[in-house]
Amino acid sequence: MQKRKLGNSNLEVSAIGLGCMGMSFSYGPPKDTQEMIALLRAAVDRGITFFDTAEVYGPFLNEELVGEALAPFRGEVAIATKFGFKPASNGESRWSELDSRPEHIKQAVEGSLKRLKVEAIDLLYQHRVDPNVPIEDVAGAVKDLIEAGKVKHFGLSEAGVQTIRRAHAVQPITALQSEYSLWWRKPEAEVIPTLEELGIGFVPYSPLGKGFLTGAIDETTTFDSSDFRSTLPRFTPEALRVNQALIDLLGSIAEQKQATPAQIAIAWLLAQKPWIVPIPGTTKLHRLDENIGAVSVELTPDDLRDIGHAASQITVQGDRYPEKLEQMTGR
Repeated sequence: MQKRKLGNSNLEVSAIGLGCMGMSFSYGPPKDTQEMIALLRAAVDRGITFFDTAEVYGPFLNEELVGEALAPFRGEVAIATKFGFKPASNGESRWSELDSRPEHIKQAVEGSLKRLKVEAIDLLYQHRVDPNVPIEDVAGAVKDLIEAGKVKHFGLSEAGVQTIRRAHAVQPITALQSEYSLWWRKPEAEVIPTLEELGIGFVPYSPLGKGFLTGAIDETTTFDSSDFRSTLPRFTPEALRVNQALIDLLGSIAEQKQATPAQIAIAWLLAQKPWIVPIPGTTKLHRLDENIGAVSVELTPDDLRDIGHAASQITVQGDRYPEKLEQMTGR
């Protein structure tokens, strides 16, 4: 497995990581714990050293799973987690309520350390920017945690460029995690140039468009009410029908390269910058192997130009989130 450094930091990780959310949260009911532990350990065996979770996934279940699965590999892998949502008293996640007050951050970190079974969190992200708490206070709280030896690196998720600059001035940011793929290219306008200027790594989540770019989803696909894609405008039958043009494009390139559409989508991301580390999620071993195979797919400058040109001719239909969740991004 190739390695990459996240920006100017000393955090070196596998060229692709593993997003763990879907094992416990958002994509239907939580999966079998023992099966997911086996999958996480299989990822380590295959050279993946970067794992992504969050307090809100479950809530808490996903951190507990990752902590248990990766306990034998302390010091060999990097675990990223996130704070910033208010956990509900009834055990449900409250995506709508943010809380990044410094005292809450420190409390959240104590819980994450216990669940992850670690003495220090390798990379701690603010999950979403909290408009009620100055970002300088958030960065200052994480700085204190870094000085206390409880956190190693600071990150933001779905933050806008001004917030990134303000936070970075207080505590250098190692990585930004935001959605980025061939069907969500907005970061290219402002975010990626800012990250390059400041020496910050980029960790794209949903590099396979929440499963769409694998080619396994079409307009006839139905989603259970426990699968959050059932609420996303981009996954309505009409939008899926229109967006199929992107799958056709990936499929034709995949054929030339003797690869799969998913591998082309990930290889395209890896080719954008040497400090980009995508974190595709999966609950299936054959998909894990397929995603890892993307690291070996070589796209030439001509390939990249052709893909970019063809993709720019396709207008993706449907917002990526319902309005309330979209308002939490880009602040």
